[in-house]
Order: sequence, then C-alpha cells, then structure tokens
Amino acid sequence: MTFPLLSDPEKATLEAWGAFGEKKMYGKTVQGVIRSTFLVDEEGKIEVAQYNVRATGHVAKLRRDLSV
Repeated sequence: MTFPLLSDPEKATLEAWGAFGEKKMYGKTVQGVIRSTFLVDEEGKIEVAQYNVRATGHVAKLRRDLSV
C-alpha cells in the first residue's frame, strides 16, 4: 500500500467520524462499526464520507470514481 492505515482500538476516530453506532444486523438493532469509506486529503480534511457501503463491488466503484 502507498498510504497509511489507522488502528483505532478505543473507537475515538470511529465515533468522531460517525462510523460507530446503531445499525441493523439481521433485523436487529445493534451497536457496532458502520462500514464506511473516507477520502482524506493531504491536510487531513475529509473530502468524501460514505456510510453503509456494501463490501461487494465497493472497491471497484471507488477505483472507477477516482480513476485509479
């Protein structure tokens, strides 16, 4: 990879960025990680935030959208 990844065991960033909270899982409301994608610029500003993304096809769609 050509970019850093974040480890967030205390959930501080997840909560600050809205990626942890109530979600539906198998028809039940639970607390957990909300599958999300963030595009962050060189200064650390969030340019794009996508929530409740589907795993299947998401990377391919991002690559198309970003032309990479």
